[in-house]
Amino acid sequence: MQDSIAQLPALIGSAVEANPLMGYLVIGAVMVLENVVPPIPSELVMPLGGFDVQQGRLELVPVILAGVIGTVLGAWFWYGIGRLINEQRIEHWLERHGRWIGISPADLARSRRWFNRHGAPLVFWGRIVPGVRTLVSVPAGIELMPQLPFLAWTTAGSLVWVSVLTLLGLGLGEGYGRVELWIEPVARLVKG
Repeated sequence: MQDSIAQLPALIGSAVEANPLMGYLVIGAVMVLENVVPPIPSELVMPLGGFDVQQGRLELVPVILAGVIGTVLGAWFWYGIGRLINEQRIEHWLERHGRWIGISPADLARSRRWFNRHGAPLVFWGRIVPGVRTLVSVPAGIELMPQLPFLAWTTAGSLVWVSVLTLLGLGLGEGYGRVELWIEPVARLVKG
């Protein structure tokens, strides 16, 4: 998996060089995968998009829109899992396969407690907090949060997160890769 993640900048770069529209589509697709397969870091993808904006290869607003759309679609996937599959089956699956996506049954239980304590605003704030983004969608689905408020809170939080990461990449230029290094300890602290 780490080899695939290391190849993401080259994949995105190739798509951008081939055609900017293809670059936006690949950024959106990778952000869907970032939410469905959590080891893929948005902290790498969106700052790279910002770097491409700084270099004049892409435009800022379409990069942010691609990232937000991809993030919301990925979050909606996990929401649907939570809504359609009972919690015990999800926990059982995580016991067997969760290590591949970096989510344990304990992570799911913790996110459910957070959701029960904080409700719908957690969907917004959870999109901004490293290590929690993927986890907030499942309990929202399990607790049958209505889809429109879920999508509204998710879109708002995703817009903030994606914009910050993209603007950091824009500002850091070739140093865009440092964003992931800065955020990783925070993610471990929050999730741990």
